[in-house]
Amino acid sequence: MKHVIAGEYSETAQVTLHLGDRLGLLRQIPNGGAGLIVTSPPYNIGKKYEKRIALAKYLEGQEETLVEAFRGLDPKGSLCWQVGNHIDDGEIFPLDSLIYPICKKLGLKLRNRIVWHFEHGLHCSRRFSGRHETILWFTKSDSYTFHLDPVRVPQKYPGKKAFKGPRIGEYTCNPLGKNPGDVWIIPNVKHNHVEKTEHPCQFPIELVERLVLALTNKGDLVVDPYLGVGSTACAAVLHDRRTAGAEILSEYLDIARNRITAALEHRLPRRPITKPIYKPDERVKITRRPSQFDSPFLPLESPAFSD
Repeated sequence: MKHVIAGEYSETAQVTLHLGDRLGLLRQIPNGGAGLIVTSPPYNIGKKYEKRIALAKYLEGQEETLVEAFRGLDPKGSLCWQVGNHIDDGEIFPLDSLIYPICKKLGLKLRNRIVWHFEHGLHCSRRFSGRHETILWFTKSDSYTFHLDPVRVPQKYPGKKAFKGPRIGEYTCNPLGKNPGDVWIIPNVKHNHVEKTEHPCQFPIELVERLVLALTNKGDLVVDPYLGVGSTACAAVLHDRRTAGAEILSEYLDIARNRITAALEHRLPRRPITKPIYKPDERVKITRRPSQFDSPFLPLESPAFSD
């Protein structure tokens, strides 16, 4: 597919960037046209890109967005809403718990509540500092796209062997890695992060990459109605998916366009999805990957392997 960046949605464009409101883009998506809709909407806390409004009014706007997202979602598609907390006069309101009933009313089915944990952020003096946000992963039906193998993470002890039973002495770990679970430890984009732009609440590309790889197929359309500086679109094009996103601030859309172009040309600065947070001490035998796991003839479907 040609590297086409278009302003209006077209099924032949690899990238569609819409300068304007999220509904202006979503209403261009055909019924069932999107394989994945993934975004991190404003949290209604008064950032540069949003106007603070009453919480009830904010949730009305979110429902309006979700109604259009549901319409545009493929029956086998997924919707991922990544949110943190709305804060009012020192009190926090967890947005995932407020968004959940809206999605249930539409008929979406929650598959995971993924906790994104990070080590750094604002330091609070009157409560514990927030160090996580959540991703609500919904599907439109019970028949949905899900690929575990592309998002497996390294086993902590790939050299572990069964110590009793009929398989005593045999390796027990899946050589492809383990299921990442529903707590993802990924660094957030702070000032020293390789992906940092001027956007104050930018999320890391690798966070979206996991969702793109697990929940879509090559060529699927990945839509972000609150595009920001284009992290979702970058994750999509890096893995041969089509993408479309909306952003109301032209300066952010310009940054997104430059980042997406760099991703298409394989020159985008980013933290690799394969880079570990924890590096095992390979002087310890059970932390070393056995050489036979690299054999192309190893049966990977064995029920003996853990997830």
